[in-house]
Amino acid sequence: MTPHMPRKLRLVILGVSLMVLAWVAGLISYAQKVPESVLNVAEPTDAIVVLTGGSERITTGVELLERGLASQLFISGVAPSVTVADLVSIDPRGQDKLSGKITIGSEAEDTPGNAIETAIWAQENSVQSIRLVTAAYHMPRALLELERTMPAAKIIPHPVFPEQVKADWWRYPGTASLLAREYSKHLYSIAKPWSPGPQKNPK
Repeated sequence: MTPHMPRKLRLVILGVSLMVLAWVAGLISYAQKVPESVLNVAEPTDAIVVLTGGSERITTGVELLERGLASQLFISGVAPSVTVADLVSIDPRGQDKLSGKITIGSEAEDTPGNAIETAIWAQENSVQSIRLVTAAYHMPRALLELERTMPAAKIIPHPVFPEQVKADWWRYPGTASLLAREYSKHLYSIAKPWSPGPQKNPK
């Protein structure tokens, strides 16, 4: 800053600089919260919940259901044209066996919507504990939204790790950009008003 720069402009630049530094520090802290492994791999829950966004999430959810870690699987955020048979066709051998244990939700369009859709389904099916399957980078925000709509439920995180998302994220512009976007969404989730709980939307 030059000594001839107007004081108000200097204050604005200083304020913006501090905000950018705070955001970068927050991003680094957020990246450190992204899970690097599944800490609880064997505890059964009432249900497995998958938030769509990658084929490995659904595959993992189906595998956990096959292993008997829950008696039912709910997949939130599925396109309206997709059926249970389409999803279970990942493993055709188990299609008949598993189809009756899988429910899909097609109303959610984002993570807050996933949380509301899941909470309504859980309430209707007396589900008190879930194993939550989503990408590791998405898990902190997904947990925040689910814990907000299901405060009494036990939620066990079960992250999956897409190959294209690198652990040393600062070395890869694509992963860094993904984490930056996810962190910004996480900040918005923190800042928005708390939801009063699951309520069915009018048709």
